[in-house]
Amino acid sequence: MLACIGCEWHLRPSSDETSSDELAIDRYDQLEQRYLTTGDFAALQQMNTEYPTETRMLIENVLQLGPATDPQMKSKLLLFFQDSTLQLLVKDVEREYADLSDIESQLSMSFNQLQQLLPDIVLPHVYTQITSLDQSIVAGEGFLGISLDKYLGKDYPLYLKYGYSERQRSMMTRSFIVPDCLGFYLLSLYPLDEGDTTIVARDNHMGKIQYVVNRVMGKHIFENDPVRRVERYLAVNKNVSIQQLLEER
Repeated sequence: MLACIGCEWHLRPSSDETSSDELAIDRYDQLEQRYLTTGDFAALQQMNTEYPTETRMLIENVLQLGPATDPQMKSKLLLFFQDSTLQLLVKDVEREYADLSDIESQLSMSFNQLQQLLPDIVLPHVYTQITSLDQSIVAGEGFLGISLDKYLGKDYPLYLKYGYSERQRSMMTRSFIVPDCLGFYLLSLYPLDEGDTTIVARDNHMGKIQYVVNRVMGKHIFENDPVRRVERYLAVNKNVSIQQLLEER
């Protein structure tokens, strides 16, 4: 699994693949909101029974509260979010993202476009969550978890309070959800080789990923030297497919 923590790249083990004809977003965040603001035990039960993998990942990998099987975890999770700042965050997510139909539509179109370039790609299961500013996107082979609390706008007061840079905040907006989903999902499928530890190797690989995102989105979301190098390379090597590009080392 791949996670974006504080807009940095971190690798985790991947999950099993799932397949779907169309992309729909599961509103796991709404169950979280119900439990974390009202203590509704029925919401917690639904989280555990309908979304066991998402709940385990949230507790163990994202919030790092301990084993999800801990008998005291339900109270630990609730207590963790009783902080006034986190309660505000939960409510702001609820208000800002009451409707996700635009994101759902953009995701469906974008992944349909991506399938034209990579016909064998598996459409991921997509869900939304609240992670107390820990992660932007959690991605693996077959799933995408979108942390809505990391997309509340470049001028969101808590981002300013906690010292996010202007560059970071410029990408913490609604318009970056779909590009980030595409980028992190591609990176989970085509990860950087463990032996490629140099800055040049990392930049080149990210340039390929970001080039594909730009191409799928039909605009230059990412503009930097590695992306421009990919553009020049493909202008000369016109027979190189996107899959070949991503697999090249």
